[in-house]
Amino acid sequence: MIEVLVVGAGPNGLMLAVELALAGVQPVVCDRLTAPTTENRANGLVGQVVRMLDRRGLHERLAGSAAPPRPTPGFVFGALPLDLTAVADNPMYGLAVPQRQVERVLAERVAELGVPVRRGCEVTGLRQRSDAVEVDFADGATLDCRYLVGADGGRSTVRKLAGIGFPGITTDRSVSRTAQVGVPPELVDPTTGGLVAPGYGVVPPFQHTRTEHGLIVWAPFPDRAPLVSTVEWPATPEADTPLTLDGVRASVARVLGVEVPLGPPDGPGPHLLRRLAGGNTRLAERYRAGRVLLLGDAAHVHSAIGGPGLNLGLQDAVNLGWKLAARLHGWAPDGLLDTYEAERRPAARRVTMSTQAQSALIAPGTEVTALRELVGELLARPDNAGQVAALMAGADVRYDPGPDGPPVGTWAPDLVVQTDTGPVRLAELTRDARPLLLDGTGTLGGTAGPWRDRVDVVDGRLAGTASTALLLRPDCYLAWASEASAPDRDGLRAALTRWFGRPRDHASAPADPAQAGAGRSSTYAPPSGRKPSRW
Repeated sequence: MIEVLVVGAGPNGLMLAVELALAGVQPVVCDRLTAPTTENRANGLVGQVVRMLDRRGLHERLAGSAAPPRPTPGFVFGALPLDLTAVADNPMYGLAVPQRQVERVLAERVAELGVPVRRGCEVTGLRQRSDAVEVDFADGATLDCRYLVGADGGRSTVRKLAGIGFPGITTDRSVSRTAQVGVPPELVDPTTGGLVAPGYGVVPPFQHTRTEHGLIVWAPFPDRAPLVSTVEWPATPEADTPLTLDGVRASVARVLGVEVPLGPPDGPGPHLLRRLAGGNTRLAERYRAGRVLLLGDAAHVHSAIGGPGLNLGLQDAVNLGWKLAARLHGWAPDGLLDTYEAERRPAARRVTMSTQAQSALIAPGTEVTALRELVGELLARPDNAGQVAALMAGADVRYDPGPDGPPVGTWAPDLVVQTDTGPVRLAELTRDARPLLLDGTGTLGGTAGPWRDRVDVVDGRLAGTASTALLLRPDCYLAWASEASAPDRDGLRAALTRWFGRPRDHASAPADPAQAGAGRSSTYAPPSGRKPSRW
């Protein structure tokens, strides 16, 4: 029987497959599309997920460099500049890689880990039993899986079949147009790379520029055709006709008040040419219904402003993966799987709040212009800029701190462990997605010993933190911390038990039939009378 069936082979579904495989669970990924999409839905990664990918060894593949990620000195919030040069511990990271490249790298990693990806498989039905989920496909095949995860986008079939509500709002006021274009060399500012619009000035690169008539973004990517995007609020709905390059040029002229001679893009396609009307802000009522769970856009949709989508969805996957694996392996403490929703749904709620606030700040009107002036003054203060940057990066998320207080429940800092064999970056110690105890005192190995089947222990002085010992969950959030030279061993045992179950010598028999075969592949034999699947 399949342990976990992941529906959706986009970045979020593939990332979950990576996490499950690293944790010793054999998932299967399926997708209704017969081939990966050629549409480029996102143009980069922003926020804490950049560091998370570094901690899985994927940042180097995506960036093409062995250098660790560095925070960006500036960003934007609601088309207002966000100067981060004076922000202590700047949380905003960025990586300008298209979504197609992210999917390609994740697909390569999934293949390395031996995870099968089946395409052309459309889910049409599901039925839950006490020990499994029975899934139907459009070709008449049926299979059983221990758990089913819907990573199949905002129109998620899995979510609908599971009967999970998706409340929120739909707006139809705005129209966005996005296209890859060609621009005469003389219209590219040699100093900044901005778009020179004769009669208007320079549109800065990679920022949201608002006028009284709309919004424009100019993105001169170094490795592909530059991209221009506009947002307008027309008085009447636009005719439902295919978007053309002339339509993009006309929109740019309306937003800037001047015409810009944009031409067709150079180089091989496919090239992006897309128009979207309106938008949705929705959050699933729950992330779990029995053995069915939701992930990424299947659980939350929102505006793309600020680029939070992959930051949110990929971190959903990292949060869910180890908890679902623990359940299947049989050592998950009671309620661990339910903490997925308890932790990630509030994170999604903060993202929807942020994107709605930014959407309000880019709207037309003199009253919005006045509001922008005030908010701009507030963002000029480094403490306010840091708070907003943490919101946008997802770095202000703090899970249940438990009894130990700060910094438990926070993201583990980028530190270096000075071991007997030399310095090691934390990102090098977290690539196998296992719980990790960093022991700067060299005294805690015996305490953690009964959990060594699931928790790794690394001794060495911790550089970059005041802590003497840290216990990390696989998603790199802190489960326990100590600043004492003689750490509280009882507190460590409590944290180990709370997050990673009872110690090995006291482990109980699996309560879930799925757990008995966890970590091993098995052959699926369909019951008599059921059409076998291709798997």
